[in-house]
Amino acid sequence: MTPIRITYLAAADVTAAFLAAPAVTAAWEEPSALADMSVGALAAHLARQIFNVERVLAEPPTTQDPISVLEHYARVQWIGAAHDDQPNVVVRETSAGRAAAGPATLAADVSAAVGRLRPALAAEPDDRVVPVPWGSAPLTLDDLLVTRLLEITVHSDDLAASLGQPLPPLPAEAIDITVTLLARLAVRRHGAEAVLRALSRSERAPASIAAL
Repeated sequence: MTPIRITYLAAADVTAAFLAAPAVTAAWEEPSALADMSVGALAAHLARQIFNVERVLAEPPTTQDPISVLEHYARVQWIGAAHDDQPNVVVRETSAGRAAAGPATLAADVSAAVGRLRPALAAEPDDRVVPVPWGSAPLTLDDLLVTRLLEITVHSDDLAASLGQPLPPLPAEAIDITVTLLARLAVRRHGAEAVLRALSRSERAPASIAAL
């Protein structure tokens, strides 16, 4: 199994445990750290980063050439979208709908999905290319998992902040992959100078180098 698949599965295990935590259940109906999303809806969106990998693997094989991760993010509509733009509205509505089943069901479904993904990812060839239903072009399977690791890491932090807790113990490799990708996206959005100064010279740092 490729290193990125091992890292993704380790992160998925942490995610499954986090979603089953009593603190998540207790706060399910409470507002989250994200506007207009309950803790339950945010948990459901985090869970989608597991479910969507299964969804993609179930799609028929594609013969199209894959694009790069950076090109994928250059094409997505949700980066820079306003709160009430369609991509964000769809996320909120879909997440709320999934959360309606309750925390126990979501946690059980995530745990089962991770169990299925372990042999499924091990069986896929290293060069597998997959269609991305929410994107404009296919990615390699490993690049798809890079995008899901970013989502897992960012939304795990959102959920932890909603509960007043620290980030759960995601693998160091997952953090490295996420930070590296965010840095590259930030450079493309704000320029190298802005990112360099934000990371090295607080007195010259811009107000924001947010990547997403």
